[in-house]
Amino acid sequence: MEKWFNVGKIVNTQGIKGEVRVVSKTDFPEKRYKAGNVLYLFMPNSKTPVELTVKSHRTHKNFELLTFEGYNNINEVEKFKEGILKVPESQLDELEEDEFYYHEIIGCLVATTKGEEIGKVTEILSPGANDVWVVKGKGGKENLIPYIHDVVKKVDVKEKVIIIDPMEGLLS
Repeated sequence: MEKWFNVGKIVNTQGIKGEVRVVSKTDFPEKRYKAGNVLYLFMPNSKTPVELTVKSHRTHKNFELLTFEGYNNINEVEKFKEGILKVPESQLDELEEDEFYYHEIIGCLVATTKGEEIGKVTEILSPGANDVWVVKGKGGKENLIPYIHDVVKKVDVKEKVIIIDPMEGLLS
C-alpha cells in the first residue's frame, strides 16, 4: 500500500481565476509546487484522491497560491477548500547528505553527546537561515534546537536518534 505525505492544506480561494490559498506543510515548496508537478487532493468525506497538475505557483504573505490545469475559475475550486494536498512516497526525491524530510526527523529521540536524553522532536520551524527543531522533553518542557553543524552531531533516521552537542545556555 502506498504511503502518502502531506504537502499542504487548501484553506481558501484567492481571486476569481481558480487560484487557491495553501498553508504549506512541505520541506521543499519550490519543488512540490512547480508547474507541471502532480499533487493529490484528499477531501474529508471522500476515499478517492483527485489528481491535480500544478499550473502556476506564487507565494503571498504566509500562503502558497496555486492554480491547477483545467480549473480556471473560483466556482471550480471552491469545493477544494479544507482539502489536503499529498504526494505518494514514490514521488519523494533522493536527498543530499545531511538533508532530511520533516517526517524523518519528527518523532526522533534527541540526546546529548554525554548520553543525556532531551526528548523527542515534535515540530520543525523554518524561521530563516536554518531549521529549528522543537524538542519536547519529560514534563512537557520544550527546547529549540537549531539544525546547524555546531550543535547537531549525528542524525540516524533509521534508528530515530539525533545526537547533539548543546552550546552553553541552549537547553533550559
